[in-house]
Amino acid sequence: MSDAVDLAAVSVVIPALNEERTVAGVVDACLRSGAGEVLVIDSDSADGTAGAAERAGARVVNWRDVDPRQPVPGKGEALWRGVKAARGEVVVFVDADVVNAQPWWFPALAAPLADPAVHLVKANYVRAAGETGRGGGRVTELTAKPLLRAFFPELAHVRQPLSGEYAVRRSTALRLPFVAGYGVEVGLLVDVAKQYGPEAVAEAELGSREHRNRPLAELAPMADVVARTILARAGATGADEVLQRPPWLAD
Repeated sequence: MSDAVDLAAVSVVIPALNEERTVAGVVDACLRSGAGEVLVIDSDSADGTAGAAERAGARVVNWRDVDPRQPVPGKGEALWRGVKAARGEVVVFVDADVVNAQPWWFPALAAPLADPAVHLVKANYVRAAGETGRGGGRVTELTAKPLLRAFFPELAHVRQPLSGEYAVRRSTALRLPFVAGYGVEVGLLVDVAKQYGPEAVAEAELGSREHRNRPLAELAPMADVVARTILARAGATGADEVLQRPPWLAD
């Protein structure tokens, strides 16, 4: 095991849809981290997201330009295409709506991958005061964690299973399916643990994280796809398989 991951081999991928107000700050933090590539995957934003990201110094790619197939609406589609477009050996994902991204987050997320047995690194953080204290968000605490405890207890210790900040080996990501919507994070978590063992999942402490707090009306569909993703991977009777993109290498 080496002591560190070469940051020049790290691609930071930022999925973005109508995040003109915050995306430049995220890009700036990524660039100051020393990552070899900062890539924004723009999902047909109707505002100035793409221009703001480009002016901040990111390489901006519209998701339609990565693959000729019609994009499937949802975050997972942007991440799937981001993996294909990335040039680095390690891909670090970060959400475009984070308002306090720090340059040290990205080497911290990549560092555990110096161990060849680790394939996925999830962020652990304290949510901003005024949200939900030291726990995760509402979908995390009320949907993801209870279902993981029930069906995948070996992953019950993961503090932020739905966090948008995580690192993965690109070679690993190319071999895994991506849920098209908001179940993408928990789907990857379960799939990595199934394929490589729960010890292949590590966590990195990122301190405090602040982002846009979504209304309950937006969280209900997220909770639905997260629940169906976990139940489908558990083989639960009656669980509908969620829409997902296939592994690139098998496509």
